[in-house]
Amino acid sequence: MSTTFDKYCYVTVRHLPPFFEYSTDITYSKTERINRVDDIEHPAIRNAMKMLDMHELRLTYDADLPARSGLGTSSSFAVGMLNAFYALKGKYADKKKLADEAIYLERVLCKEAGGWQDQIAAAYGGLNRINFTADGYEVLPIIISPERREQLNNNLMMFFTGFTRFSSDVQKATASHSEDKLSRLREMYGLVGEAEKILTDRKADIDDFGRLLDYTWRLKRGTSRVVSTESIDSLYERGLSAGALGGKLLGAGGGGFLLFYVRPENQNSVRQALNGLLEIPFRFENGGSRVIHYSPEQYEQRIKQ
Repeated sequence: MSTTFDKYCYVTVRHLPPFFEYSTDITYSKTERINRVDDIEHPAIRNAMKMLDMHELRLTYDADLPARSGLGTSSSFAVGMLNAFYALKGKYADKKKLADEAIYLERVLCKEAGGWQDQIAAAYGGLNRINFTADGYEVLPIIISPERREQLNNNLMMFFTGFTRFSSDVQKATASHSEDKLSRLREMYGLVGEAEKILTDRKADIDDFGRLLDYTWRLKRGTSRVVSTESIDSLYERGLSAGALGGKLLGAGGGGFLLFYVRPENQNSVRQALNGLLEIPFRFENGGSRVIHYSPEQYEQRIKQ
């Protein structure tokens, strides 16, 4: 199960006018100005430009949230960049095409360890159950009433731990296939249906979703010693002691954001207990990756003297 919410990454792409000594200008946390695509240091940008045959670009990237924080920022960037590339060419890419190509870009071309769920979530948007099989995946929207959805949103609190890490590093460190780990993963997998039922059954106590978050987080934490740290465990227990019913560290682990399920009457107590952490309010959203401004440009290779 996954959902998207109202924190975004923005990718702006246009062809670079031929007035500069360099042919491509890329700005993210650093600036690259190069003449050959092969010289681009950023692996996702380099491989995406080669994959879609993009040349002579000005690309800028900025985001509402920090990188390496467990919220799928790298995959959101990959999906958004591919969407922008297709728009610049005057072409349309549907949600599945964007998700599939972002997965291929990150997992095959860039050889980054990790799963597929972030790319799918960024492309499709909304609250979904994603079923993975040997043949691929299917995305099934989870239908709940607006009132129940609002209640769930209002009962969730997110805090930044201050720690960031590369998801691929955590994935590599948790790549063991011990029987204990597999047993925990199987149990977590089996609880997806229970979590979905809590949300979709109006007669179910929605607070049970928070309690289930706590149970599944403890299962996940037991899959590897690098999933959590003593500092994160301490913060998590402080949240529970202040009134949270459950929660989890978002993403692969090791740092990033802590999500708590807290009834409204206990939320101030949780804020006070975690007063050293930055709280990030958020609202669910359904859009997924989308083109905000659409101006296709005809690419004409500059004449070399």
